[in-house]
Amino acid sequence: MTNIAELQSISSQMRRDVLRMVHAVKSGHPGGSIGCADFFAALYFEVMKHNPSFDMNAAEEDVFFLSNGHISPIFYSALARSGYFEVSELSTFRKLNSRLQGHPATAEHLPGIRMASGSLGQGISVAAGAALAKKLNGDKHIVYALMGDGEIQEGQNWEAFMFAAHQKIDNLIVTIDFNGQQIDGSTQKVMGIGADIEDKMKAFGWTVLHMDGHNFESILATMAEAKNLCGQGKPIFIMMKTEMGYPVDFMMGSHKWHGVSPNDAELANALSQLPETLGDY
Repeated sequence: MTNIAELQSISSQMRRDVLRMVHAVKSGHPGGSIGCADFFAALYFEVMKHNPSFDMNAAEEDVFFLSNGHISPIFYSALARSGYFEVSELSTFRKLNSRLQGHPATAEHLPGIRMASGSLGQGISVAAGAALAKKLNGDKHIVYALMGDGEIQEGQNWEAFMFAAHQKIDNLIVTIDFNGQQIDGSTQKVMGIGADIEDKMKAFGWTVLHMDGHNFESILATMAEAKNLCGQGKPIFIMMKTEMGYPVDFMMGSHKWHGVSPNDAELANALSQLPETLGDY
């Protein structure tokens, strides 16, 4: 078992990876990526039972799907740091002929990537299908997925929510990153989806949990509860509260950092707030 101090160390290094990757090519999505670093550290280093040797079929192991593919930098860092490929490959992010495209792509055959997630709104459909396949195959493992709160504005998500509940896909745990920001402003300003998401999801037939995405005790406890709820006839929906850009002081809470790379001075400032714990690539 990985302790909380170790997870904090891992997430700090992953945040450094993200900022350096985006800065190097002056392109990418740092805000949501570093805001979800604690979630990815917990998922890949404690929660999931997964195999870095990577089999696309994912038989007899847990599976993760990233629906909001623009936060690929943190996904790539989690995969590299947990052994799917060499950490040094992070330096190729968004470069010509790199396997680390701006949005994850299966055509690149990067270990750990099981779906292309450039277009928003599709990940939950894929995750539901994968989870149903595991049930049909008698595989008792769990399918995890992450989506963004701006992404929930996409209609296909709601079809997937209905499908998963109707089919009683109770080996599916979907986490939504509620940071309240998207590329053009706050989610409430761009297209408010109401304050009653929990009621909506319950009405659709899901079990709903809440967790603090910047608190490892909350993340681990909520994920453990979600796993215990699997097999009870309902898919599980976790509402994860985060802050875009956390914990870098000048990035926090602003939609500006959804898709803007830091300049040299901003990178130095941000890295000064994040301890280098595992060694930069």
